[in-house]
Amino acid sequence: MVDLNITQHFRPEETPFLESVEDMCGQAQNEYRPILTDFMNPRELYMFEAVANRFDSISYQFFGGVKSAEMKRGLIYPDYFEPKESDFQIVAYLIDYPKKFATLSHGQILGSIMGSGINRNVVGDIVTDGDDWQFVCEREMSDYLTSQLDKVGKIKVKIKPLELANLITPVDESEETTTTVASLRIDALISEGFNISRHHAKELVEQKLVKLNWAVNERPDTEIRVLDVISVRGFGRLSIKQIDGLTKKGKIRVSLDLLKRGKK
Repeated sequence: MVDLNITQHFRPEETPFLESVEDMCGQAQNEYRPILTDFMNPRELYMFEAVANRFDSISYQFFGGVKSAEMKRGLIYPDYFEPKESDFQIVAYLIDYPKKFATLSHGQILGSIMGSGINRNVVGDIVTDGDDWQFVCEREMSDYLTSQLDKVGKIKVKIKPLELANLITPVDESEETTTTVASLRIDALISEGFNISRHHAKELVEQKLVKLNWAVNERPDTEIRVLDVISVRGFGRLSIKQIDGLTKKGKIRVSLDLLKRGKK
């Protein structure tokens, strides 16, 4: 059972993840051996650290194929262990497709991967340089994934192994901005971040055009926390980097990372 002092800072639906992290940390500590997690998104990495930092006799590291990766696996290990990149069991692939006649998108690729029965947390970042597309996944599931993935949408593709050293390094083109909001509701943050009306923001959520941490969110009143990632179709992505307290008028001062459409 995760300590109440930890869970009170997170959503009730996040408790199972917190408990799974505590179980893995306890296992690494009690069995005195390294434990490897699935890929975690930025919000999950934040939660992971909140739990793992309570354990004195273990350490942890994150890796996602490249240092700047967004999705990363965690390795929990006792003091004697010296982790190497190979311990994270990450493999990389290039998606070979007819570039002259077709275009791919992140959503298409992820949808095709998940359509083959693969869970989202088995796959790390899906990256492009505007021409080539690459992705990383867990070595444990790589044979199954590559045997299943022969199409992205209706486009025939071939999956080719790639050295991690040849991965495209994502460029962070997000802008950090400080603003104030009346509340931390998802529609309020979308409205402020993308400079649209609150009503329009609410409609986007209700029309299932908004994802919170890579899952469709249909509730405009969902309260957003630090490092949650909000994706709005046609607009871009934003995330709360930190909450900086209240203004004299009672508004919430926040620092946002904002990536608008067209800057990917």
